[in-house]
Amino acid sequence: MIPPSTPTVATAEPQQAQPRRTLWRLLGPAFVAAIAYVDPGNVAANVSAGARFGYLLVWVLVLANLMAVIVQYLSAKLGLVTGKSLPEALGERLGRPARLAYWGQAELVAAATDLAEVIGGAIALNLLFDLPLLLGGLITGVVSMIILALQQHRGQRTFETVITSMLAILTVGFCVGLFVSPPSAADALAGLVPRFDGTESVLLAASMLGATVMPHAIYLHSSLARDRHGREHTPSGLRRLLTATRWDVGLALLLAGTVNIAMLLLAASTLSGQTGVDTIEGAQAAISAALGSLVGVAFAVALLASGLASTSVGSYAGSEIMQGLLHVRIPLLTRRLVTLVPALALLTTDVSPTWLLVLSQVVLSFGIPFALIPLVRLTSDGALMGVHRNGLALRVAAWAVAAVIVALNVTLLALTASGAG
Repeated sequence: MIPPSTPTVATAEPQQAQPRRTLWRLLGPAFVAAIAYVDPGNVAANVSAGARFGYLLVWVLVLANLMAVIVQYLSAKLGLVTGKSLPEALGERLGRPARLAYWGQAELVAAATDLAEVIGGAIALNLLFDLPLLLGGLITGVVSMIILALQQHRGQRTFETVITSMLAILTVGFCVGLFVSPPSAADALAGLVPRFDGTESVLLAASMLGATVMPHAIYLHSSLARDRHGREHTPSGLRRLLTATRWDVGLALLLAGTVNIAMLLLAASTLSGQTGVDTIEGAQAAISAALGSLVGVAFAVALLASGLASTSVGSYAGSEIMQGLLHVRIPLLTRRLVTLVPALALLTTDVSPTWLLVLSQVVLSFGIPFALIPLVRLTSDGALMGVHRNGLALRVAAWAVAAVIVALNVTLLALTASGAG
């Protein structure tokens, strides 16, 4: 149970009001969070889905993106209204054993995230420069440390600029192929009808969901919004920030959703029915052969930008989770170094990197309810949120999102168990 809370500072007048800023200058935190929605795990899951099942699972991405808009807005709203991140709010309400257990599962999610992002960067460097995967993973880790150093020494606005620039690069890289080989509009529309085709399609759907609604982005967005806009606001200032946040989340996730759907449509139109395209390397080679080497290079560059940006954001999220739940802050660069080791170790094994990416996203999908259910409860708490608590329509929508995610995971377990039997 999450006990009632005392009113927060969000309803109090600050000692000094912040200057009024135009709406566009308030945008940014959601674009950093959105990088988690187009990370290498998305590439693996979406390309695999399009190559194996064509347009069948388009509806999963559309549904997941609509869910993500609700979830990320709630996370940002919590940070703005309460002045606390989601991990901090949970840490205040859980006893020590519960906090440790909760931190353990959140760290497992963070580790799965890091695995996907480092592997994605390593694959991209292998495709572009024929570097060994281990060396590519190490380079990805080093570059991410440089990006995190910018955040520490130059501030969040610089960090936002770097991450948003990479988001722009990967958007172009993943979407350019659609202009060379447009997908079937009729088949894409047919893919909006919810359905599955066996256990494997459910596994991929769970992977796509885990790659789209990201637990670490849920934890992090509350911190990003609070740190960007401050902890205290006038009532009118807070209303303005919440309006700006709705635009921020809507625009950022519209972009991320477009990229995700573009990846699946490109795979469905170019790779469906082909053999040897069940890995990112095979898919990129097939795309190059079908659409030209420039499109293949653009795909690899986009994958590299995705890996570099998302691993930096993932490390940032892991640091905020630890600080909020355990009140322990490890320097970002130290944390980056420690979490890099398991990913590099897995790159030395014979396990398919693409399969590791897909499995990491399944792990992430099981971590979503642990972030989402407390978020919905906290933002629906009138004692905590005051006049900004979730309205009835938003509460119904948020609980529906949580129910769909849990149901999909239960279905996945049942079908996997029956298949194993």
